[in-house]
Amino acid sequence: MIIDSGQVTKNIDETCDVVVVGSGAGGSVMAKELAERGLSVILIEEGGYHTVESFNNTDTINSLVNLYRNAGGTFLAGKPNVMYAEGCCVGGSTTINGGMCWRTPDKILKRWQWEFGLTDLTPKKMEPFHHRVEEIISVKPVLQESMNNDSMILKRGADKLGYQTRANLRNHNTCVGANQCITGCPTGGKQPPLVTYIPAFLKAGGKLITHCRVKKIRLKNRRATGVKGVMIDPVTKAVRAKVKIRSKITIVCCGAVQTPALLMRSGIRSASGALGNNLFIHPNTKVLGVFDEPIYGWKGVNQAYQITEFIDEGIIMGVNFIPPGIFALAFPFYGGGFLNTMKEIFNHSVCGAALIEDTSRGRVINLPFDQVVTTYQLNARDFELAKRATALLAEIYFAAGAKRVYLPFRNLHEINSIDEVRKIYTTQLKPIDLELMSVHIMGTCRMGINSQQSVVNPSGELHDVKGLFVADASLFPSSIGVNPQQTIMALATRSAFLISENISRYMI
Repeated sequence: MIIDSGQVTKNIDETCDVVVVGSGAGGSVMAKELAERGLSVILIEEGGYHTVESFNNTDTINSLVNLYRNAGGTFLAGKPNVMYAEGCCVGGSTTINGGMCWRTPDKILKRWQWEFGLTDLTPKKMEPFHHRVEEIISVKPVLQESMNNDSMILKRGADKLGYQTRANLRNHNTCVGANQCITGCPTGGKQPPLVTYIPAFLKAGGKLITHCRVKKIRLKNRRATGVKGVMIDPVTKAVRAKVKIRSKITIVCCGAVQTPALLMRSGIRSASGALGNNLFIHPNTKVLGVFDEPIYGWKGVNQAYQITEFIDEGIIMGVNFIPPGIFALAFPFYGGGFLNTMKEIFNHSVCGAALIEDTSRGRVINLPFDQVVTTYQLNARDFELAKRATALLAEIYFAAGAKRVYLPFRNLHEINSIDEVRKIYTTQLKPIDLELMSVHIMGTCRMGINSQQSVVNPSGELHDVKGLFVADASLFPSSIGVNPQQTIMALATRSAFLISENISRYMI
């Protein structure tokens, strides 16, 4: 059953076993797994329910407005400011991501075991949860028929230099290579929760409420008892109805920005002082190569390969062709000359990014009137790593035959040969000169065994509030250095199993 704000004629007041806030990688998994175990589950999503058939990828602006929070225009304040994007629709960011699927790296799990006491998070113990997720969302290699030319060029450059590449695993079923992942897959080839977990949840008797913003978590005697929110008109943003949900278990899955914001807005604090802090962003530097040969990067699958040669240093690289309006942001030009440049190079370009496993930390701050500010300051170590990652990706482009490369530095826009890569180190560059963006926000409600060090325990339950769980990237104790969606989903699966195995604790 789906309840949308357009259907509402009166306030909503319901009771259930479990209420899940947020329908992305964590929330969709929690809702489906618990509903299939016989619990009554209500899943709440702030955004709308958009089916595959509704995606219109010739209208980028419409897709941004319907599927992204703030139409994709949110930023972290710092030096430099960092643009970041997160989904605000059924399926959350999984509806608009590229579909890359990584199991949590062993080195990350080992770090979490040693530093945060998460001894059950070993590769062997996590394997069945990863396997279950991979089966449901159809994780498999990219089909040869749908390979994109820009990824092949990236691999060509890496092969010439002897750098290791990884043929990406993606959640797809006969992907046709439309390369429209980030505006909603219009073919149903991508298999995100929107077309896997959400239908299974509804089939199991779950109830989905969309265009509903949760304002507060209801608390009584250090126990969560449900949520309060409002139904929002998607066009006018006017409040159409009030929502009150009473539940035995409350699960917050709003992402690493909105989850701590909701917890703090509800008056919750953590003895560790970690709530809203330790924000990691897996920042990426945008690097664009221009070639003589036609590439047509908009044809073929999103990111067929990633370069993993430098993953132990905290660097991975890949390409991701994007719509023209967003593509244009890669250039420091304006006016008619810029339009001519776009016409000349659009079909001859490879647009890629080098992502770094950051040690810098940011913070989520609540403001009055439901406003949230995020801050993030790139530290010296990460700035040097970003420069190295940018230089490596430029080198790979030139090895593949690029005639020039555009860089993400305010005072170093363009280089024209492999010899000029050295300019990245000889030019006077500061962190504020670097253009960064992110789609992998994590870490603001970190998990651990020690309540003086972390926000939630190893099952995702808050140390200080019974019956209140977190299941999204905010519970990561550190940056994981790879695409996070599968780690979120595997941890949510594990948490759902633990909840159902100990359900008598909450049914009182």
